[in-house]
Amino acid sequence: MTAAELGQAQTKARPGPSSALKIIALATGFVMATLDVTIVNVAGATVQEKLGVSLAQLTWIVDGYILTFASLLMLAGGIANRVGAKTVYMWGMGVFLTASLACALAPNAGVLIAARFLQGAGAALFMPSSLSLLVFAFPEKRQRTRMLGLWSAIVATSSGFGPTLGGLMVNTLGWQSIFLLNLPLGAVGIYMTYRFIQPTAGNGVRPAFAGHAIWIVMLAALSFALIEGPHIGWAKTPTLASYVVMVAAALLLVARERRSENLVMPWSLFRRPAFAGANMVGFLFNFAIFGSMFMLGLYFQHARGASPFRAGLELIPITIFSPVANVVYSKISARFANGPLLTTFLLLAGVASLSMVSISDATPYWFLAVALGVANIGAGVISPGMTATMMDAAGPAHANVAGSVLNANRQIGSLVGIATMGVLLNATSSWNRGAAVCFLAIGLAYLVAALCAWRLITRGDRKETAAPEAAPAPAAAPARV
Repeated sequence: MTAAELGQAQTKARPGPSSALKIIALATGFVMATLDVTIVNVAGATVQEKLGVSLAQLTWIVDGYILTFASLLMLAGGIANRVGAKTVYMWGMGVFLTASLACALAPNAGVLIAARFLQGAGAALFMPSSLSLLVFAFPEKRQRTRMLGLWSAIVATSSGFGPTLGGLMVNTLGWQSIFLLNLPLGAVGIYMTYRFIQPTAGNGVRPAFAGHAIWIVMLAALSFALIEGPHIGWAKTPTLASYVVMVAAALLLVARERRSENLVMPWSLFRRPAFAGANMVGFLFNFAIFGSMFMLGLYFQHARGASPFRAGLELIPITIFSPVANVVYSKISARFANGPLLTTFLLLAGVASLSMVSISDATPYWFLAVALGVANIGAGVISPGMTATMMDAAGPAHANVAGSVLNANRQIGSLVGIATMGVLLNATSSWNRGAAVCFLAIGLAYLVAALCAWRLITRGDRKETAAPEAAPAPAAAPARV
């Protein structure tokens, strides 16, 4: 045996990295992206005080990150298809770490908002690639579903402790520390990805850059209208101009998609009910959960006088149950279809959220804690459930683009949810009244999501189960020369 043949034999005999190492490597990016949303919500009041920012600027600090994140996700998925998911994942991690350092060093609101835009761009690069790499790392459906549950559990655990960790860090080390936390996490993630994740080949297809540019303009105009409208005035020239730009961009995008073969959005996948349902659920779920976290982070500190650390503790009921529910999902996903699971837990979240519309100064915290806990106990089932539904509906061949579509819809839901909470808080006369109206909007979002899960996912599961097995295709006739 030659030296080359011996080396190849040793390589084949060497055991590959364990599933745990792969999951940790691919979850690191998602952990940082999720932590940045939850931690910033707790630090919001302190940032307002230390940098002298308005509620509109604070909304931009939170939503600016989500805007570039949502805007660039589809483009990032296309780039991952072209050059390979592992390459784009590591690019995104590098951009995110650089932006995190810039956030920590920001001397004013303007620099912080700009750095948050850059952070969102980094997150957009690594997020769809993370899902795609996970699908290719675990090609067997049952194992992939179980790994999705564990992957979500890691993310949910970090986000569950995010508010408390963030509050503690803000109290002891200052608000800048919440961004410096990303540096060691990102360094570990980059190393483990380089070491343990196999690269995937790109297909060389050029992304639709012009279409993505129109998509970005449309979302930017929507964000400007929602965030600045309450302060500038809904009927003032800048706000009206943003409406015009948003509608014009939407019409231009539709016209481009109708005549182009290189599409921004895989519209054919939306003909599959489960795929469409998972994306609707994703939008509404993120609208509700991230909108509530943004609102409650401010409510506990401004209306009830909580410190950042105490506010972080008081936000625990929103996220603490998710890790447990993720593990439960990985156990029960083989026994129950995703449609009924999603419908049940979204209904539960909607009813629990609506129970808080009577909130006032006399409402004891224990009541809020129980209601928030019940509303969010199913989040650990909903998140992996809709992800698994979407991946199954799209199939491995469309993993990159499907991951981009779901995450884009979810981030747009977060963007609209946070901006909507800002609008409702500005439009009401007191923090209690504002919180009550916000809980009404959150509860309705959950109920509509439950309806989407029942109509599009549960019914689709039943039709698929009831459909007779297709007869084998007849043998093809021999080709004639």
